Amino acid sequence: MSLPLVVFLPFLGAIAAPLFALGGRTAIAIASSVPALIALAALFPHWETLANGGTVLQSWEWLPAIGISFSFRLDGLSLLFALLILIIGVLIILYARYYLKPAENIGKFYALLLCFKGSMLGIVLSSNLLLMMIFWELTSLTSFLLISFWNHKQDARRGARMALAVTGGGGLALLAGILIIGNIVGSFELDDVLAAGDVIKAHSMYPIALTLVLLGAFTKSAQFPFHFWLPHAMQAPTPVSAYLHSATMVKAGIFLMARLYPALAGTEQWFYMVSFTGMATLLIGAYVAMFKHDLKGLLAHSTVSHLGLITLLFGMGTELAAVAAVFHVINHATFKASLFMAAGIIDHETGTRDMRRINGLWRYMPHTATLAMVAASSMAGVPLLNGFLSKEMFFAESLQLNLPGIWAWLPPIVATLAGIFAVAYSARFIHDVFFNGKPVNLPIYPPHEPPRYMKIPVEILVFACIMVGMFPAVSVGPLLYAAAHATLGGEVPDYQLAVIHGFNLPLIMSFAAFFGGLIMYSQRQKFFDFHARFKEIDEKAVFEAIVLRIVDLANAFTARLENGSLQRYAMLLVVSVLAVAAMPLLDLGIFIGETGLSPVDWPTAIAAGVLIICALLTAAVHRQRFYALVVLSVVGLIVALAFARFSAPDLAMTQLSVEVVTIVLLMLALYYMPGWTPVETPLKRRFRDIAIAGIAGIGMTLVTLAMLTHPFSSISDFFLENSKPGGGGTNVVNVILVDFRGFDTLGEITVLAIAALGIYALLKNTPLTPPPSDGEGHAWSRDAYPLMLRLIARPLLPLSLMVSAFIFLRGHNLPGGGFIAGLITSIALILQYIASGLNWTQDRIPFKYHNVIGLGLLFATIAGAASLAFGYPFLTSTFGYITWPVVGKFEVASALVFDLGVYLTVIGATLLALVTIGRISPHSAIKSKREGA
Repeated sequence: MSLPLVVFLPFLGAIAAPLFALGGRTAIAIASSVPALIALAALFPHWETLANGGTVLQSWEWLPAIGISFSFRLDGLSLLFALLILIIGVLIILYARYYLKPAENIGKFYALLLCFKGSMLGIVLSSNLLLMMIFWELTSLTSFLLISFWNHKQDARRGARMALAVTGGGGLALLAGILIIGNIVGSFELDDVLAAGDVIKAHSMYPIALTLVLLGAFTKSAQFPFHFWLPHAMQAPTPVSAYLHSATMVKAGIFLMARLYPALAGTEQWFYMVSFTGMATLLIGAYVAMFKHDLKGLLAHSTVSHLGLITLLFGMGTELAAVAAVFHVINHATFKASLFMAAGIIDHETGTRDMRRINGLWRYMPHTATLAMVAASSMAGVPLLNGFLSKEMFFAESLQLNLPGIWAWLPPIVATLAGIFAVAYSARFIHDVFFNGKPVNLPIYPPHEPPRYMKIPVEILVFACIMVGMFPAVSVGPLLYAAAHATLGGEVPDYQLAVIHGFNLPLIMSFAAFFGGLIMYSQRQKFFDFHARFKEIDEKAVFEAIVLRIVDLANAFTARLENGSLQRYAMLLVVSVLAVAAMPLLDLGIFIGETGLSPVDWPTAIAAGVLIICALLTAAVHRQRFYALVVLSVVGLIVALAFARFSAPDLAMTQLSVEVVTIVLLMLALYYMPGWTPVETPLKRRFRDIAIAGIAGIGMTLVTLAMLTHPFSSISDFFLENSKPGGGGTNVVNVILVDFRGFDTLGEITVLAIAALGIYALLKNTPLTPPPSDGEGHAWSRDAYPLMLRLIARPLLPLSLMVSAFIFLRGHNLPGGGFIAGLITSIALILQYIASGLNWTQDRIPFKYHNVIGLGLLFATIAGAASLAFGYPFLTSTFGYITWPVVGKFEVASALVFDLGVYLTVIGATLLALVTIGRISPHSAIKSKREGA
């Protein structure tokens, strides 16, 4: 259970975080760090297994029918990313304690940060690709909320929308790619997918699957041409930028490429798509970073460039290139997170990030300046720092590609050119910010060092840059080997982690990049003048224009279909069904079979006649709403009788209860509507509608007759045979609802709850003025709550509750159950509201219906999740028998807890919706006040 614990601890911490916010920033920072520390302790015992190339797998069945299992996998690669997520996460939590202002909603911030951390851990530790996909989407949602944390800023909201749109679109592509891979392999389990690499690459769907998976990776890791979202996400608070956009979220796409490397890499498609995308991203990001005046903008584009470098290394397809890519993941996370935090300190202490104004900060902030300069030097690839080592490996691998002819020069030239730009923008970061004269019009002057503990996270990461740069084999060697072994899926080629590997061509390339970058920076004004000749593309404006265009097209298309006429919608729906179903049904042939029809008795014929007449009357008098509702209620009653006639008592009871609730709901709504509807449909259209309705009705009748008079096989026999031995109940309908199809029922009550909450939210503050009289001009009665109704309704309440309890308890073996019992209870309570008023009733029912809904969903979910603890699939039920004195032997089923959840949810949702509609009527409040007086 250690791996699920690691994943879900941050989510539990997110629930508790707002509670600790009451104790201040220090209390919540300490509390938010605890889940990560426990997770690190849970991972530590597995190190020996992973160091020897082993894998830890922990799995439970979840939805085996569709290939989803609750499985987690820990190997060297997932350990590396988990350590980055957890350790840097703890440092960010400490840093944010001093960065955020006391007036900001720190509880919300830490809760979102912990949810994001849990989502990232879910990605790197999931062993099932569909489970990983769930966490993948959670990172997009939580990052959207974190980027827009300062939602009072328009740029923050726009940047968050852009990030969500790009990464969300990539997520859809990734889901499609995963489904194709699962279909090829026959499994979504990672071990099966990695073992089937040759099968996947030989399959005809491989190019499509590869393209879709890479779209997901490229959008997440800001690869060209999807790189534009990352710089605009810099409107987030700096702790978010340091965590999401340097060490975690943007590395999710990199992790995906490394994770699926054994299954997808090694083909020409992989080489050209991944390497050229990485190459373009590497150069574009490096070039643009040189000309950014915003400190975080420079770091954002440099992040894009370094992500392109890692992608290029994976695209090269050689084993040593993959090792170098993994190594640079470690190095980039350390120096870039420290640089972002240093930039946040500068912004925090000066009030601006404009590099044209924040000059000469060395004299004011020497400690911060030293830390930032070391981290920037590592980014530039200066010797004795970790960035130098992975850059050397990058240069070496760029020389090993056997490309034909002149193309063999392209990788080393691109690598050296990117190195020149990296040195140039790093030198600009150091010189322009900490030297280059004096500060210019700073909002906060004079700047000073931040609080002592705000610098500790930066110090730790800078120390890591130095240790890895000077002692790589000792400090990071074992972890890199374990991660490389898991990435390659087998033996790791020989490589050396040394400060220097002698005088060779990669070292010459490093010197060329270093001095070339310094020369470029010294001549920066010429490069700025050259850059100024070109019109800068505003990616945000382009993106907003594209989104606006898509919205306009969608609105135009919707306006053609949706003109506000319910009649037209119904017509389009029925015509579409007829068009889609006509050809298959005509080919199939619709005719009455040999089974024949059952004889019709007089009661059935009379009920059918009444049903037809009332249906026609509803259409005839539909302009007089009250009469139409009365006639329609007769239709519902006849349907309930039909269910009872054909031996479906559960359905009959449900139909009858739903009919009562629906009539009450419609009566409440009719109170605010005119009593009649004017004639709006011309005669020609009425004949058209009659023809369409007639064709649909006749067609459905023929289909029904054809089905019922031909022999057919049904799954009902399975339910009848297994209801008692498998579900412990003789009421097959109830056993299906709470056991065989319990997952469907859980979804349905969730939708019911959402609908009720939606009604509440829409009508909570809706100003509705009731009409002064009914449709015929008669004034409303002053006696809103008649005495006789009150005298009858109040004694009925305990009787109704007793009947409801009886129906609920017997539902597993006899007609009844939680849904019917919930409706009966709702009707009994609604009757009290109608008879005695809102305030009188609520004085005697003190709890909120929101809580009842939540409690019902909680019971239903706990009943389903409890089976996981015993190693069974979600919502597996059990039953047994106990004997009590007097009562005797009786059955106890775990499905009763699930049914209790259904019961509570139905009560809460029904009453919340009806009471909310009733509350906007002034009569209940007026009458109740008069009664209270």
